[in-house]
Order: sequence, then structure tokens, then C-alpha cells
Amino acid sequence: MNRHSSFDTRLTVPVRARRLLTSVAATFAIVLGIAGVGSVTAAADTVIDTIGVGEFPLGVAITPDGARTYVSNFGDDTVSVIDNVSNAPIETIPIGDGPFGVAITPDGTRAYVANFFDDSVSVIDTGTNMVTTTVTVGEDPRGVAITPDGTRAYVANGVDDSVSVIDTGTNMVTTTVTVGDFPRGVAITPDGTRAYVTNFLDESVSVIDTGTNMVVTTVMVGGGPTGVAITPNGTRAYVTNQFDNTVSVIDTGTNTVATTVTVGENPRGVAITPDGTRAYVAHDIGDLVSVIDTGTNMVATTVTVGSGPTGVAITPNGTRAYVTNTVDDTVSVIAIDRCLGSLCIGFGSLVGGGSTGSGGTGSLAGGGSLVGGGSSGSASS
Repeated sequence: MNRHSSFDTRLTVPVRARRLLTSVAATFAIVLGIAGVGSVTAAADTVIDTIGVGEFPLGVAITPDGARTYVSNFGDDTVSVIDNVSNAPIETIPIGDGPFGVAITPDGTRAYVANFFDDSVSVIDTGTNMVTTTVTVGEDPRGVAITPDGTRAYVANGVDDSVSVIDTGTNMVTTTVTVGDFPRGVAITPDGTRAYVTNFLDESVSVIDTGTNMVVTTVMVGGGPTGVAITPNGTRAYVTNQFDNTVSVIDTGTNTVATTVTVGENPRGVAITPDGTRAYVAHDIGDLVSVIDTGTNMVATTVTVGSGPTGVAITPNGTRAYVTNTVDDTVSVIAIDRCLGSLCIGFGSLVGGGSTGSGGTGSLAGGGSLVGGGSSGSASS
């Protein structure tokens, strides 16, 4: 496989270490109070698991039911599929050349993966975990995001300063939008009306009207903008600036920078919890994740993860963050809330903050799965 000079190719094959899966019987025993004494308790914002994946993992996305995590492995042209209950990889999917960003449709049936060296997007059927089609896009695609109604995928093409818009019904590019210099990350507002695209080389964010697919404004941010995530209420966009070691917080109503948060060195991916209270920022220098309190826009804590953290995604119930570590070929699992064994507890629910679906608050498995339902997070850039 070819390699691009802007990437660190120090790929390693680390010794894989995995914890034993807590059994269903033990889980129910904890719920009943039988096995509570002596169980290992993890404090909030600590790493509870490390998962070995492919070479140089970059992008990460979680299915809407919270059951699976898809990780793009740039170094060996694969996608790893992780079972989020056992925190173990269950499948490896051959993909295009240099897989980068990854996004999953709202119905959970397909994953879209940008292939950096192929100038393409691979479409994975998540039922069979096979590539069903490949879509040709612009040069050096990186970030990818899908509209809330699932009808379109927006792909940032770094070299030709454009965003390809894919019709997910036909899997054809319907239009191409010219944006700023070297676009990397892309995120779409919860109402689906705007796409925010980070332009790495001109310190800006292009705002696309998804109705007309035209850039309606450009927001100046910090140096080297890379990752972008939007709060669940759509009022703010958080943009990581690699060169400045900052995060710009954009007010999406006025499209101006409301504040700037100083974080760790070389911030890359960013994801926001479903309740909108915290933003998780991965720093590939320092091996840290900064946790920003979105109420104060200050760093509340930092979490040490694997080597070279880049991408981050958060489970739909907000109890765990999955972070790709490019140098040691792993994914770190952060307990966002307090965890007892494999069981994360938050806001009165045994599976995390206000789970949706048939379970609801106080249930064992809201949203139809042990780890919740829905998806939040951003791929790396």
C-alpha cells in the first residue's frame, strides 16, 4: 500500500491484552445486590478496557443501537468491528486503500468509510459486514458525516478543497461543494440543515446549507482546524485546532466563535455526550483525552489513554467513549460515568443516562441493548 508523507508510519504490533468478559449471571447478581461487595469499581472518566484492532486506527463510529463500534485501520486497509458488550473485535472487513473517516446511517444498516488513497467511499452492509459498493469521490477523502434523515453522506476531500455529497439511496455523488483549503472534518446539525466543514490550511470552517448545497458563511477559527462535533441541541460546534492546541466553540446561531478553550497538545477528534454536557477531545501528542465541561467551557479533567489517540466516539447512552490509538493499534474504552465491573451507572439508570427505547430510566437494558441506543461522536481527521 502507498503511504503519504504527512502520516506517521511507525506502525507497531503490540501485545494484546483483554479483560475477561463479565458474565450475564454476574451482571444480574450485581443488579440484585448479590455481587456488589468486592466488585472492581471504576471512577468516572477512567479507562476500563483496551481493545486490539488493526494497524494505525483512525476513524471510529458507533451503531445507533450502541451494540457495535466500527474502526477504520489506515495502516492495513481494514475495518475492525467491536462488540460493545464484550469489548472484543468480532470481525475484520477488507476495505479500500487508506481508510480514514467512518460514519453510520441513522438506521444502523450501513457504514460509510472514506478511503484516503483510493479517492473513494466504501459502503458496508452492517448486517453482513461486507462491502456492497464503492463510490468515487474527490481526492484524498478524510471526514464523512451522514444527515439525520439518512439520505445523504457528506465527504470532505482534502486535496481538491471540496465536499462530495452522496445520495445514500443510489450511492452516487449528486453534487460537489467547493469549500476552504484542505478540508478535513465534517459534522451536520441535528436538524440536518447545515454541514460544518473544517478547513485545515486556512484556519476556517465552511458552513454549507444542505438544502442548496452552497456555502453560506465561513467562520475563522484557530490554526489547523481538524475535528468538529455539534451539540445535541444544535447551538454550538466544537472545533479542534491542531496548531493552536485549542478548541473553538462556534455559536451556530450567529456563526461566530463564542469562546476558545485551551486544551492539550495537537487536538484531533472530538465528540460530545448525548446530554451535551461534555466534549471529549483526543490529543495524539501526550496520549491524553481532554474532557471539556460545556457549561463553563473549561477542561474538567484529562484521561490517559493509548499511544497516539486520534478519533473518539461516544455511546448513545453516554456511558462510554471509544478512542482510537494510532501508534499502539488499540482502542481505549473510557467509562464516562462510574462503572461497577462492566456495568456503567449514571443518572439513576443501570446502563447510563436516561436510556431511550423500551427500557427507560432505571432499567437494566434501555434502548434494547446493554450499552444503550443511538450514536454520538465524530470520526478522526
